[in-house]
Amino acid sequence: MFKRLHIRLTFSGTLVSGLILILMSLVCITFSEARARENNFSHFRLKTAMLVHQTESRLVLSLEWFSQLKADTRFEIDIRDNGEKLLLGDLSPCGLDTEIITMARETARKEYGLAEESFSPDTELSSYADFELHTDRQDYYACIALIPRSGRILNVAVLYPLTEFYHSLRLNRLLFAGADILGIILLGIFFWFYTRRMIRPLTINRRKQTEFIAAASHELRSPLTLMLSCLSSMDGASEEERERFSSIMKEEGKRMGRLIDDMLTLSNSDTSRLSIYKTYVEMDTLVLSAFEKFEPLALKKKIFLDFTLPDSLSTPYACDKERIEQVLSILLDNALSYTPENGRVCLSLTESSGRLTIRVADNGIGIPDAEKEAVFERFYRCDKAHRDKKHFGLGLSIAQEIIRMHKGEIRVEDTPGGGATFVVTFSGLKIKASHPK
Repeated sequence: MFKRLHIRLTFSGTLVSGLILILMSLVCITFSEARARENNFSHFRLKTAMLVHQTESRLVLSLEWFSQLKADTRFEIDIRDNGEKLLLGDLSPCGLDTEIITMARETARKEYGLAEESFSPDTELSSYADFELHTDRQDYYACIALIPRSGRILNVAVLYPLTEFYHSLRLNRLLFAGADILGIILLGIFFWFYTRRMIRPLTINRRKQTEFIAAASHELRSPLTLMLSCLSSMDGASEEERERFSSIMKEEGKRMGRLIDDMLTLSNSDTSRLSIYKTYVEMDTLVLSAFEKFEPLALKKKIFLDFTLPDSLSTPYACDKERIEQVLSILLDNALSYTPENGRVCLSLTESSGRLTIRVADNGIGIPDAEKEAVFERFYRCDKAHRDKKHFGLGLSIAQEIIRMHKGEIRVEDTPGGGATFVVTFSGLKIKASHPK
C-alpha cells in the first residue's frame, strides 16, 4: 500500500514539477529567441546603414574594399549601375543565386516602393529598406539600397544568410531541452527520497496502529475468554462456585472497563479531543493529596512511601487539576507495582524560577537503558509475561500525553542504588501573580 503510494507521489510530483519546468523553459526560450532575433536584425540594419553611408561617401569602389567588407560582415552583395551588373558584383558574391537577388529586389519594389524609375537624375538622397526574406531553401536578412551617384543610380542588394543564426537557436533549444531532462531526472530522484521520508511517519503510525490493535485485541480477549469460561462453568455448578465465578466475571468486567477507558483517553488525545480545563492550583497540595491517597496501598504492600515538598508555600499554577492528579496516580501506581516488599518510593516536588519538577523514585527492579524510551509506548510493559493484570501498558502513554498538553516533559532515570525515577518538568505553566508569599 505505502509502496504504491510512494511511487504515485514520486510520479505525480515529478510530473507536475517537470511540466512547470518545461513551461517555464518554453517561456524563457520564446522571450530569449524573440530578443535574439530583434538584436540580430538590429545588428544587420546597423551594418547595412554603415555600408550605404560608406558607398555614398567613397569616390572609388575598389575590389579590395568590397573584399574586406564581405570578410567583416559576411554579406552577399550584388551591385547594379543603372541596371547593369558591376564587375565587382561578380567577384564579391560566392555562388549567390540570381533568383534570390531578383526576389529581394522585387520585394523591395512591391512592399517598400524602391524602384529605380522613381528616381530623377537630380535626386541626391539615398533610399533603402531592410527586411526578412523567406525562400523555400533558406531565410535571409535583405537590404535593397538605391544610391544616387554622379547622375547614375546604384542598386545595391545585400543578403545575409540566417543559417548560422538558426543553428545557434537550435543549439540553444537543445541546451534547454538537456537542462529540462536533467532537471526532471533530478526532480525524480529528489521526490523519490522526499516522498519516502514524507510517508515514513505514516508507515510508522500504521505499524503502531496495527500493533495497538493487536495488543488491544489480546488484552480484551483474555478477560472475555475468562468470562465466557466462567459462564459455561456455572451450568451445573454449586452455589458457592457460582458466587466465585460471578466474582471473577465482575473483576474481569471492571478490568475491561479500565482498559476501554484508557483506550478512549488515548484516542481522544490522538484526535485532539482530549480537553484540559486549567485553574490555579497549588502543586504542593496536589502532591500531598496523591501521597495520602496511595499511603494505605503502600502500607498494605509493606512499602515505605515518602514525600518531599518545598519549604515555602507553592505558587499557584494554571493547570488541569484532575489531569495532573491522574499523572501522579499513574506514576505512583507504577512505582508501587514494581517495588518489592520493604522497598521505598519517594515523591518529591521542587520549584525554581517558575520551573516545577516532580520526581517519583523507587528502588524496584529498574528499567534498562534500552527500554527507557519504549516504556512510554502504548501496551509496552517491562513485564513481558504480563503477570500483572492491573496494568495494560497504557498508563505512561496517557501520562505523557497529559504532560505534553501542559507543555511539559517526562523522562525516566536510574535511581541511585537501583530502581527507576520518573521526572516530570513543567516550565511553561502560568503563575498566579497575586498569590501572597
